[in-house]
Amino acid sequence: MNRKTPLVAMSLLASTLAFGAHAQSNSVTVVLSEELEIVEPCSATKSNVGRVLFQNISETVTEMDPTTGLQPRLAESWEDVGNGTWRFKLREGVTFSDGSAMDAEDVAHSLVRMKSEAIACEIGAKFFGGIEITSNIVDAHTIDVTANPAQPILPMLMSTVTVTPSTTPLDKFVDHPIGTGPYTFDEYARGQHIKLSANPSYWGDQPTVQSATYVFRADSAVRAAMVAAGEADIAPNIALQDARDPAMDFSYPNSETVFLRLEHAYAPLDDRRVREALNLAVDREAFVGTILANGTLLATGITPPSTIGYDHDLKPYAYDPERAKALLAEAKADGVPVDTEITLIGRINNFANVLETMEALHAMYQDVGFNMKLEMVEVAEWLERYAKPFPADRGPEIIEAQHDNANGDPVFSMYFKYHSEGQQSGLTDPKVDALIAEATAATGEARAAKWSELFGYIHEEVIADVMLFHMVGFSRVNDRLDFAPTIRTNSELQLSQIEFK
Repeated sequence: MNRKTPLVAMSLLASTLAFGAHAQSNSVTVVLSEELEIVEPCSATKSNVGRVLFQNISETVTEMDPTTGLQPRLAESWEDVGNGTWRFKLREGVTFSDGSAMDAEDVAHSLVRMKSEAIACEIGAKFFGGIEITSNIVDAHTIDVTANPAQPILPMLMSTVTVTPSTTPLDKFVDHPIGTGPYTFDEYARGQHIKLSANPSYWGDQPTVQSATYVFRADSAVRAAMVAAGEADIAPNIALQDARDPAMDFSYPNSETVFLRLEHAYAPLDDRRVREALNLAVDREAFVGTILANGTLLATGITPPSTIGYDHDLKPYAYDPERAKALLAEAKADGVPVDTEITLIGRINNFANVLETMEALHAMYQDVGFNMKLEMVEVAEWLERYAKPFPADRGPEIIEAQHDNANGDPVFSMYFKYHSEGQQSGLTDPKVDALIAEATAATGEARAAKWSELFGYIHEEVIADVMLFHMVGFSRVNDRLDFAPTIRTNSELQLSQIEFK
């Protein structure tokens, strides 16, 4: 039986574009799961935004490589000069795509901009929350960056800082990003495509791929079929059931952790017994190999097991619906309003089979007695409900989320996810705040130990959230390309790393 025929038909019906992926031998077409809600460089850590912008248009000061670790990018070298200050030597001869020279003033401006409250920059909130950043320009290509409190891994943190021209507004997002990368941002036709082309003035080697078009298809089967039919070259994210062709399909641990963020400010979620019941009600193992891929790991923390300080001795909550029911009955007897309706919120197209996952979770919660409704929302509404300032009078909410940390250290996760002032935190706990501060300032074994202590406290004592899965990703790559997805493919897709066979 030829399984490709109906999929190709779906692809052709879904496609509204007249061009083919192979119209030019040095061009590629990438099919993404959803449109980009924003093309702002300081939001380039969002998965699909990053796949278009990160290191293609907007380059960072340093770069994290999944195999070789921290590498130079716009900075050629760096050194610790003491008192929380690191000195970065920038490359000379680098220009932005508008022709202006890149220098230390642009880096200083980018650091101010990422901390600007006027634009609520994703990078500033995620990775520099609770950290005051100042800079001093030594000369045109040397800049001192100071973190308060001192950050022993500041060069690693700088691998998230996308550099924009000093003329970029501090008080509004951009809709046509200008960067130093190997590509220029040429066009965004909403609802249709994004187009990039090779930057002729790029400081590095000219890439093999000279142009790229990004299109958007919500259905995983359609994305996979487009690659099979030659209408697209790469589908970075497809579902388990669509990854059926060993010649084109790649699986990889994708550094994403799926979890449910609990809103502690509202009853009944403010009761620890209710939060424990939410964990015990989930049969995590039932998802693996069915809705989710074999190789999916059960999670006990927000970061993948490869990060330092991950507590491998922690155990996922066992599936125990009877214990969950008993905890709810006990809480109800003590006056906790466990019958209050809770809204379970999922994000459409957040990951392959997210709807099926959320429907299964909803059923499990109803089975143990929770009064719960499921709402699946688009990314814009999801962001309004997931990040501060939270909507007023929202009531008890549980929000499905997927968090990416491929950088090896929990500092890229813990502040904005769990600190009382964290942009996406549903928790207020002075001990958590103190442990985050202590771990962030520590080094070596002491740093790992503090992070491990924090993971244990959040998972065992507070039961802050419902930790679910460390995910496995699937990508489909047309066999005309020499490209293999890695752990970074979840949040970036460097076109300059693609070759043709």
